Amino acid sequence: MSAAAPRLALLGNPNCGKTALFNLLTGHRQKVANYAGVTVERKQGWLTTPQGRRAQLLDLPGTYSLDPLSQDEQVTRDVVQGRLAGEARPDLLVCVVDATHLQLNLRLVLEAQAQGLPMVLVLNMADVAQAQGMRIDTVALAAELGMPVVPAVSVQKDGARALLEQLDALFTQGLAAPLPAAADAGGVDPVALNQRVRELLALTLQVPAKRWGLSDRIDRFALHPLWGMALLALLLLFMFQAVFAWAAWPMDAIEAGIGLMGQQVATHMSDGPLRSLLVDGVIAGVGGVLVFLPQILILFFFIFVLEDSGYLPRAAFLMDRWMGLVGLSGRSFIPLLSSFACAVPGIMATRTITHWRDRWLTILVAPLMTCSARLPVYALLIGAFIPQRTVGGLFNLQGLVLFALYVMGIVSAMLVAYVVSRHSGKGQPTPLLMELPAYRWPSARNIARGLWERGLIFVRRVGGIILALMVLLWFLSSYPAAPEGFTGSAVAHSFAGRLGGVLEPLFAPLGFDWRIVVALIPAMAAREVVVAALGTVYALSAQGEQVHEALGALIAEQWTLPTALALLVWFVYAPQCVAMLAAVRRETGRWRHALGVAAYLFALAYLMAWITYRVAGAWGAT
Repeated sequence: MSAAAPRLALLGNPNCGKTALFNLLTGHRQKVANYAGVTVERKQGWLTTPQGRRAQLLDLPGTYSLDPLSQDEQVTRDVVQGRLAGEARPDLLVCVVDATHLQLNLRLVLEAQAQGLPMVLVLNMADVAQAQGMRIDTVALAAELGMPVVPAVSVQKDGARALLEQLDALFTQGLAAPLPAAADAGGVDPVALNQRVRELLALTLQVPAKRWGLSDRIDRFALHPLWGMALLALLLLFMFQAVFAWAAWPMDAIEAGIGLMGQQVATHMSDGPLRSLLVDGVIAGVGGVLVFLPQILILFFFIFVLEDSGYLPRAAFLMDRWMGLVGLSGRSFIPLLSSFACAVPGIMATRTITHWRDRWLTILVAPLMTCSARLPVYALLIGAFIPQRTVGGLFNLQGLVLFALYVMGIVSAMLVAYVVSRHSGKGQPTPLLMELPAYRWPSARNIARGLWERGLIFVRRVGGIILALMVLLWFLSSYPAAPEGFTGSAVAHSFAGRLGGVLEPLFAPLGFDWRIVVALIPAMAAREVVVAALGTVYALSAQGEQVHEALGALIAEQWTLPTALALLVWFVYAPQCVAMLAAVRRETGRWRHALGVAAYLFALAYLMAWITYRVAGAWGAT
């Protein structure tokens, strides 16, 4: 063992609960970065045992084998074998397996044994295995493998106690020095490996004949080619209905608080640049984005519930066949699903795709998935222009429009993938390897932690990049001041107004005036900034009491419906996110790929917004 605190590494298959166990062990004592020289994310933290011993813990990317097929699997192999420059091998491997899928998970454990590192085997989801009637003889399994075996339940507060106590025992007796790593992890005979797994299961595992009775009965409907797709569509539709219906009162409360704050500041400060900065820049801008926090949390609540219940792998199974029809790999589903939260982790998740053609095609369409940053823009425009009424006595019209925008992004992504794949040749098929876990009740603790983290990320963006951009936009919109006798809007005379005036002819065919153009410029940093930018521009350009009116009421009065619809469609396609383009550059290694993505998305956004504006105008929408 190293003289300093021991270094532990979590090794396991994807979806075995490894990261949940990492979060349980480290709590908030963790950080996220990239491995040196590669763009694969690493999570690193510290754990403390019951006897007060500290150890450094590394969460390795999930893999099915130490014979890598993708970049993240290669990093896992390199860490275990000590191939990464400047990084020593771990002192101990903590192999995490899904106790309900031992047949698949034990293959990796046997491969890892050849690497010569001290090991502990963790049977995660032990409670689920027990509920299914499975009986695992941990004493016999430990004797056969020659390593400690402990149960764990990573979704329970005290679910890792047995592991921590085992670590204390190992640290007390001292970890054995690592042996030389196997030169070739892929040299293990797969036939012998499978035979050894079968022997271990025969000696240590008892499985009832119908342990998945309930899950199987549910899957007869949930995985049906017709009814399963209908269920998925209804779940998504209900989710988007709830985004508007459930968020109404907390959004009203936040909006009222922001309005009161602006009024108090305006009342107690004398007129001048500082008051304008606080009221028109900070409060109008940042507050206009913060009001959409309830809708974002509701959206992620549903995503976390579907993920924690075991339904999301079923959704991937249902979508795999349809994605294959348009040229996408079955492995593309998870990156595209991640892109609904944010395109950046979605693009990073394409590392699991083996073939470059499939990976590039997934990167190309990932930005068309409707990320959470678009939600404040959609909510503002839908709330201002789409009436709050019930359709068919059941559905909320605003929720239906939001659902249609998400569907538009998905359908567009499939069409782009189909067109590009038709002209790029047929790639090698990449099968979708994914376990279908038993259905389970979602963990309230996991959901609460996930919502807290997502809320913090959003608030930090509001208090960081959005605040900085709003201060900059306020300055550009306020200076130079309009001269004496100037009859127009003061902001039109500013730097921002002049720039908007120069670009307005380019966007006029879409129905966008110079105020919208000014708001689109800082939105290149982050999509949701456009709401704060509109709030700042309209607060500075409004007259008298209009300064304190809600932004939605102002734009509903001054814009036409075709303009609002065109802007909604613009945000379905346009790549208003520098971070996304940087992720494309980082993952592909070339700026020409990032610029190509930006060019095709801007062209698509302009074309679709123009069509929307013309069609809506021709139908008489006002």
